[in-house]
Order: sequence, then structure tokens, then C-alpha cells
Amino acid sequence: MTNLVPIERIENKIYLIRGQKVMLDFDLAILYGVETKYLKRQVNRNKDNFPPDFMFRLTKEEFLRCQIVTSNLKSQFVTSKRGGRRYSPYAFTEQGVAMLSSVLKSKRAVQVNIAIMRAFVRLRKIMATHKDLAQKVDQLENKFERRFEKDEIQIQIVFDAIKKLMLPPESPPKKYGFV
Repeated sequence: MTNLVPIERIENKIYLIRGQKVMLDFDLAILYGVETKYLKRQVNRNKDNFPPDFMFRLTKEEFLRCQIVTSNLKSQFVTSKRGGRRYSPYAFTEQGVAMLSSVLKSKRAVQVNIAIMRAFVRLRKIMATHKDLAQKVDQLENKFERRFEKDEIQIQIVFDAIKKLMLPPESPPKKYGFV
């Protein structure tokens, strides 16, 4: 049962909300192979295991900022008479996700949890690398500014180009119509 879910797929489900890396309840339900309402039911039965720093409910504005269209959230298993979601989703921090495996109590939950923890660790390493790289570029920029004040324009162009390369790639515009 190793490698149930690719780490890249998990990383795409991690959002930065309120300054914390979180995963949303419906994404976790898909990964764990359970219905969202079952996951929420287990969490509500074990509320003491999920303090505010482990889990919180998104506001409508936060949920919309995640650019998640509610029509994509409909599931063949969810039975809502009104359609779509009635409540904003829960957001689970890394500690909250770790607590979920004890609440769901299945072998798949444990295996998926291991993969999710590896994804969080990998993201932390990537973030630390980018932070170190940005700091080194700033140090080099300051060093060169002191030495070569007359060639400042040319050096500034080089550093601007390096900073542009460090930015995440822009997503291509969505294509509409027939391809």
C-alpha cells in the first residue's frame, strides 16, 4: 500500500490561508477515500481533538479567494436537496491532518497521512530553499551596489532578471472553445 497518492497531487491540494498551510475537508475526503460528510461527522464527534490551531472553518470570502467553484464540489455521493455546499469547508493545518488518521481509524487513512506529512515536509524544504536563495541574491545585490556605483544600471538589470526568474511561473490563460 505504499504510494497510494502521488505527493505532487497532495501538494496541489495545500493552500495558504490565514498565513498557514492547510488542506480543505473535501480534498482530504477524496484522498482518504471517504465521503466529506463522514469525515466531518467524525471530526464533530471528536471536537476535543481539533483545537483552533489544528482546524478552522473558512469564511465565505476565504473560500471564494481559493478560487474554488462550488459547481466542481458536487459529488455523486453527496445528497443535498439544494445542491452544492451549505457550509464553508473546514481547513486542517498539518497537525489537524495528523490527527485525522486517529479519528478515521483505517489503514488507508494512515497510509494517506504518511504521504500528506511527506508533502508538507517537502513544501517546507522548498520554501526554505527559496528564502535562502532570495537572501543570497539580496546580499550579492548590496555587495555589488557598494563596489560599482557607476555601473549601477547594468547591475540592476542583471538582478532584476534574476528576481524575475525566481518568481513562480504565471499560469497560461484558459483556452475557450474548440482546440
